[in-house]
Formats: sequence, structure tokens, C-alpha cells
Amino acid sequence: MKSLLVILSICFSTFAFSQSADETAIRKVMQEQQDAWNNYDIEGFMEGYWKSDSLQFYSRGYITKGWKQTLDNYKKNYTSSEQTGQLTFKLNSIAPIEDGSYYIMGQYFLKRTVGDANGEFIIIFKKIDGEWKIIADMST
Repeated sequence: MKSLLVILSICFSTFAFSQSADETAIRKVMQEQQDAWNNYDIEGFMEGYWKSDSLQFYSRGYITKGWKQTLDNYKKNYTSSEQTGQLTFKLNSIAPIEDGSYYIMGQYFLKRTVGDANGEFIIIFKKIDGEWKIIADMST
């Protein structure tokens, strides 16, 4: 019985560590995006997204498909550092969907001289080629 408890304890510890490592890596991607945005580096911000035509971004009732189109939309809508302002993410929930994918529910706060913008998001991350990438983003 004691051996069984030790084995279960080791298995649980390994699973908990693996989850923490994934969550830490995902939080790092979100922090890197926030930092890039705050330096008016839209292309750096986009590094967190999957460079694929299958990327989906949903906002204001419209679905944008593809990394390049999403980048083009950001560049069209945020043409200066006054428009990008200072971004802060608040991550309210990070949870696994299945092995190799997570969803994140959170809020964003954009402080700008041209008027603040705040909203909510649900993002789906997937581990692709050893890196965590956003494969779908729904922002309000």
C-alpha cells in the first residue's frame, strides 16, 4: 500500500509540474506579446500567433482567417504608437483542453491618449513544433 501511495504521488507530481511548465510558457508568450505591443512592434506581437492560413481571429462579428491577414488588419487599424498605447493583459483562467492545447480567458486594457480601449478575450493555444502558439482568438 505504501508503494502504491509513493507511485501515485510521483505520477501526480509529474502531471502537476508538466501543467505548470505549460502554463508558465503560455504566460511568457502573452508577456512577450504585451511587451512587443507596448513598444509599437506589431510584428513582434504577432509572433505569438500561429503563422498559418488556418489561424482564426474573431472580433466585432467578423472572422479573419490567416496570420498575414490578421497582421494586415492590425497594421491598418493601429498606425501609430498613440493608437497602440500601453497594453495590459489580465489572465483570468488558463485551463487545458486536451494534451497540447489550452484556452485562456482574460481581459485587455489599452491606455491611450486617443481614448482607452478595454475588452475581453478567449484565446486557444496549441503546442506546435515545440512552441506555444495562438491558433484562435476571440476578442471583444
